Amino acid sequence: MIGRFLGLGIGALALGVLAQQALAQSPQVKRGLYLVDIAGRNDCHTPGSFLGKRDVSRRLGGSDVGFSLPGMGVFVGPNLTPDKETGLGSWTNEQIVTAIRTGKRPDGRMLAPIMPYNDFANLTKEDALALVAL
Repeated sequence: MIGRFLGLGIGALALGVLAQQALAQSPQVKRGLYLVDIAGRNDCHTPGSFLGKRDVSRRLGGSDVGFSLPGMGVFVGPNLTPDKETGLGSWTNEQIVTAIRTGKRPDGRMLAPIMPYNDFANLTKEDALALVAL
């Protein structure tokens, strides 16, 4: 009985890995990865980037270094993965696109000014959705 459950779990894990690999090959995801790389989003949102040892296994999982803005506090690049508890998993694609392009969060608050949303205001919807696809 335990062997059957273990086999099912391993099978499900293998299917998940295969699905993730197939998704990673999609043109939209490739475009998103390209945009993340040229826009420096790996720097601000991936652990180790500012310490010279980017943890690519945790791409966009949140920085471990903060930026101090005088009079505003310290801001750490958050987790941008689809994790529902620590990332953007509870946001819709449209809400993420809005935040990228306008700085407005789903709850109405504005992102910290360290996030260059003004620079992304003219990002095409297609490119914004490619970033979301990651």
